[in-house]
Amino acid sequence: MSRFVAVDRQTSYLLPPSVDEWLPDDHLARFVVEVIEQLDLSEITRQYAGRGSAAHHPAVLLALLIYGYASGVHSSRKIERATYDSVAFRYVAANTHPDHDTLANFRRRFLKQVEALFVQVLVLAREMKLLKLGHIALDGTKVGANASKHRALSWAHANRIEAQLQGEVQTLLALAEASDRAAIPDGMDVPAEIARRKDRLSAIAQAKAKIEERAAERHQIEQQEYEAKIAHRQAQRDAGHKPRGKEPEPPQAGPADKDQVNLTDEESRIMPVSGGGFAQSYNAQAGVDVDTMLVLTRHVSQACNDKLEVVPTLEQITALPAVLGEVQTLITDNGFYSQANVIACQDAGIAPLLALKRQGHHTPVMERFAADAPPPETTNPLVQMAHRLGTQAGRALYGLRKQTVEPVFGIIKRVMGWRQMSMRGLAKAQGEWGLVTMAWNIRRMHVLRAA
Repeated sequence: MSRFVAVDRQTSYLLPPSVDEWLPDDHLARFVVEVIEQLDLSEITRQYAGRGSAAHHPAVLLALLIYGYASGVHSSRKIERATYDSVAFRYVAANTHPDHDTLANFRRRFLKQVEALFVQVLVLAREMKLLKLGHIALDGTKVGANASKHRALSWAHANRIEAQLQGEVQTLLALAEASDRAAIPDGMDVPAEIARRKDRLSAIAQAKAKIEERAAERHQIEQQEYEAKIAHRQAQRDAGHKPRGKEPEPPQAGPADKDQVNLTDEESRIMPVSGGGFAQSYNAQAGVDVDTMLVLTRHVSQACNDKLEVVPTLEQITALPAVLGEVQTLITDNGFYSQANVIACQDAGIAPLLALKRQGHHTPVMERFAADAPPPETTNPLVQMAHRLGTQAGRALYGLRKQTVEPVFGIIKRVMGWRQMSMRGLAKAQGEWGLVTMAWNIRRMHVLRAA
């Protein structure tokens, strides 16, 4: 008797096969389909004209995209291939095979509508008793743009190339006007060479205009920060205190030599990335529920640092349906700290827990268990927050930040394999981040339900 299982690839099915029977009952693909079928897709379905051949249902296309992102398959071509090769994708597609163009066009066309479904998924999580709002940990991660680093043009390089091309145009014009044609090299089409350089000059002028626009926006923000610092130091002097540190220097107007624009995705930015170095990126933000690790807020920014990301997050929090509950605390590292952000949290009715400085990892044991200092007798929100951060309860709550939001980014990048935008432009990057975080939430809900 053979000790091996018999192999016979020619055996026919005795009954018509059902793809449903091939998939385990607790498989993620089943849960994705279950969730998508409970969403209101009317904003999408009503945009189908109903003419021509029958279209794939938006629920099928959306489920394929969500399951693809959740399982590390992001390319529309790879998803199409998986509907033939993978039992799970076959199940999600109901044994149909939407081609990659259909998937890509659906993702591109309905990004805004799909983004609106994000909240519906959160409401569903609440109905399943998987979500109860309380504390949110906010952080950002740099995500690579779909842009070539070799297609970046800096202000200094643009000026050098512009001067070179202008000189070459003048030389070519002189050749074209010269009566002695012998000076023109063999094979040179002078009008074509002039036209080519004028086209490049036009592109460079557009790039320089964008760099100047960004520099003006940056100067406006830096000027506001400078004036706020000056006002704060003056307030200290008026109160009889000597300001610490040196006087802030006013920001410089106009572009710097290193300011640049990427010609592949002009809305992306050069940003420092973890591990050192710089990359053409977007700043993807996520506000994560401390108890469940579900993403509650998400947006994409062009800013390298996080100081401007608190207000957009608060706007999203206040826009969440009341049925989800009430957010009590916003927890961030020191990269988000500013006086304006602390006040904005309080104005929104949310207790700020924004680290004032980089937190140490090894607090002395006696300091860790020391009794809390008495509450300060002041209404200053900064002093109140600093006191709360120093209490045992505050330290314990802040300690949850790192084990909440950072693992979400790690799983999205390492396990789900999403490290780069598929589409170009800020609006599309925002839409894709919405897809990714919704896929994460459904994946996480699947785990929470099974727990």
